[in-house]
Amino acid sequence: MKRSLLFGLLMLLFACHSYRELPGSRVESDWKVKEIPPSPQQTGGDAAAGFAFIGSGAYIGTGIPYEIFQKRMKMQQPDTVLHRGGRNANLPYPVSTFEAANGVPVVNGNCFTCHAGRVMGEVVPGLGNSFSEFEKNQAPAAKLIRIGMDLKYNKKSEEWEAFNDFSLFFREMAPYIQTNQPGANPAFRLAEACMMHRDPADLTYKKEPNYEMMDYTIATDVPPLWHVKKKNALYYNGIGRGDFTKLLFQASVLGIPDSTEARKAIEGFKDVVAWLQQLEPPAYPGPVDAPLAAKGKTLFEEHCSKCHGTYGEAEEYPNKLVSLSLVKTDPMYANYAYDSGIVDWYNNSWFANSEPRSYFEPNLGYVAPPLDGIWATAPYLHNGSVPTVDALLNSSARPDIWERSGNSKDYDHRALGWAYTVPKKDKGDWVFDTSLPGYSNKGHYFGDKLTDGERYAVIEYLKTL
Repeated sequence: MKRSLLFGLLMLLFACHSYRELPGSRVESDWKVKEIPPSPQQTGGDAAAGFAFIGSGAYIGTGIPYEIFQKRMKMQQPDTVLHRGGRNANLPYPVSTFEAANGVPVVNGNCFTCHAGRVMGEVVPGLGNSFSEFEKNQAPAAKLIRIGMDLKYNKKSEEWEAFNDFSLFFREMAPYIQTNQPGANPAFRLAEACMMHRDPADLTYKKEPNYEMMDYTIATDVPPLWHVKKKNALYYNGIGRGDFTKLLFQASVLGIPDSTEARKAIEGFKDVVAWLQQLEPPAYPGPVDAPLAAKGKTLFEEHCSKCHGTYGEAEEYPNKLVSLSLVKTDPMYANYAYDSGIVDWYNNSWFANSEPRSYFEPNLGYVAPPLDGIWATAPYLHNGSVPTVDALLNSSARPDIWERSGNSKDYDHRALGWAYTVPKKDKGDWVFDTSLPGYSNKGHYFGDKLTDGERYAVIEYLKTL
């Protein structure tokens, strides 16, 4: 009974205060478009080791004791996504078992919880998970897991020691990650809530918070990992600068004990960066009208390439940050960095004050992303408010409320994105409401100048990227 309870709670967790006002609507800046400069990056990693590390490594640091799950493991299907061996062979791919610092095997989520997505019925490692569900309150689960641990283990046991850090940060994080949109991912809020209770110098747990957080959860779509190799900054607003091993490592704040263990973990992320350097998007699975795509390429290079880059033999990505005043998309996520205490905390913490250095640099704008594999990455805009590329390129066609089935096989090949309906009510398991704060589908009007024929030519070209 105890094992079943804890196993169910972990699957619930990975299926998916003080009040502050919503961030303001700053949109003005003294620039329109600017290029993000590169930063020195660590090289020499092993790509195969990086793939293994991201699926099985100890970078989360702590978790629920593995022995609780051993009997249930026998009932699991083999891992056919990551093809892992050993203790991980029969775990669901978003979950890993590894040894905590004291040697106790534990179980926790891994990066593929959010960074393996499903499209056309297939799970693609590196694709953002647009079917994550964070609409349930995780705070009760945090309490129940601790109760289950109390029933089985003495608090002076090695198992409790291997569980404690994860328990503390899960408890602090849980009230702040409940979203009001299906598929939206609160990764920034998760990191913000955990760092709120970490000492900036050594990352150990602090009961008293370092700063305040607003109650409203702002979340985003999850970008594909195969774009990382082209980027000079991470996150939609380009706030993540400097060393990518530390920026990619931030999910570890959910359970890593301290900076000593963090330093060990980022060594593994040198290999993860090497894996990302060779990661490619899945090829579009349907037929492509080659003459129409050729016409679309010409149109794309005329209207879109200055921000989104060129592709093929003369491939080049310009790393451009587009101001809110120009792109006109929902400003809340970009504004949020100016209202959160995480920026000052981060820039005065171990992350920024030890080598290799990473830091946060907020801007009133969003990065124009690379478009490799765009066919697989629906929905669109940073907040996931637009279901198809056709609607992205034709703002008058964007639904204010739209609903998808939740089945990744329900794909619209002509519009390039999720097949959807317009529901009569804003309720349902997969209903997206663009009237909610932070989730407007406005802006990015650059495709409106195209005719219908030109738009579908561009879409046909985008299938080839």
